Amino acid sequence: MLRPAVPSNEERRLEAIKKLDILDSLPEETYDSITVLASQICKTPIALISILDSNRNWFKSKVGTDVPQSDREISFCGHAILKPENLFEVPNTLTDERFKDNPLTFSENGGVRFYAGVPIKDDDGYAIGTLCVLDTKEHHLDESQKVALKALAKQVELLFEYRKKNKSLEKMKDQLDENNRVLREFASTVSHDLKMPLANMILTADVLKAKYSSKLDQEGVNYLTYLKHSGLTLSDYINGLLDHYSSGNINSEKPQEFFLNDMLEDIIDLLQIDQNCEINLPDNNLRIEGNSAALGQIFMNLISNSLKYNNSDKIVIEIDCTENREFFNFTISDNGIGIPKDKQKYIFDLFTIIADKDRQGKKGHGIGLSTVKKLVESLGGNIRISSEEGQGTLFEFSIKRPE
Repeated sequence: MLRPAVPSNEERRLEAIKKLDILDSLPEETYDSITVLASQICKTPIALISILDSNRNWFKSKVGTDVPQSDREISFCGHAILKPENLFEVPNTLTDERFKDNPLTFSENGGVRFYAGVPIKDDDGYAIGTLCVLDTKEHHLDESQKVALKALAKQVELLFEYRKKNKSLEKMKDQLDENNRVLREFASTVSHDLKMPLANMILTADVLKAKYSSKLDQEGVNYLTYLKHSGLTLSDYINGLLDHYSSGNINSEKPQEFFLNDMLEDIIDLLQIDQNCEINLPDNNLRIEGNSAALGQIFMNLISNSLKYNNSDKIVIEIDCTENREFFNFTISDNGIGIPKDKQKYIFDLFTIIADKDRQGKKGHGIGLSTVKKLVESLGGNIRISSEEGQGTLFEFSIKRPE
């Protein structure tokens, strides 16, 4: 018996196997279907997808045997990988000096008399294993069978490549998830810890103004007013951050039935609108089954934007809703200032600001619409915008009906 030689690139070859992370993995149908085809096409009772580790020949997929692996020193595949570009065929092991006294040739379960293997390479060209067929009697592959076996080996190579890419994507996703988790915790903690000092600052400004305004000149009073407004603006910003980072959990609530117009009327009452404003609700008070808290937050943000970014003497907001078998579909339009074309692509990104100042002269924080998008997507829907500067804005969004 002639033991298989060790490839000159053995260290890098073993590293490629390690990166593939496939040794001792569970059976998979995609690999098993290839060995079944190889066995049937080549008309052999046994077919294997093997991985040549440092001291063993492990079988990722096998047909016609229950043996999970063999020693590398006696493996036929160890010889096959030495010429990665060629199909390795041994028609009769008893007449081949390399295998005539090999333990596998005289196995108790029926010795191997025929072997044919195609090296399987990774995307760097390292032969990490084989697709091979075996028989207990002398056998010869015809040209069409050899072509088919090589084609099937190429499919295994593609599966290995996809596996590596999927592993890489999973690792990236895990890293992103962890980074996002840390960022959410940081933003939530900082925002929460700032709320109380801010509330104290705002309250102190009110107390100072009430007690000492008579002792201050107009400039001093203006400074206190400015201090309070700045505190309120920062408080709004912090509340927006908290809403944004908690919006990913709001969809955990169980679906419930509610009427859309009833919910919208409650939102309008909460907004305490004091401008000359007309809000037209849908003609049909649609019964909705879903997450009322999430949908309410979506409408709260969109209606607030329609109010804030509007310079018309009379604000007009139109809300409508339709339904089909899969989705509830909503629209909300206004006669506001509109959104420039160059900002519409980024309008749902965090911290993107629609305009320098709103109707009250305040600067937005660019959190509301990113929160809306997160909520809509968490409800299984999508949102889009159409707008013309000076002619208003239309938001269209959907939410998926509960199954």
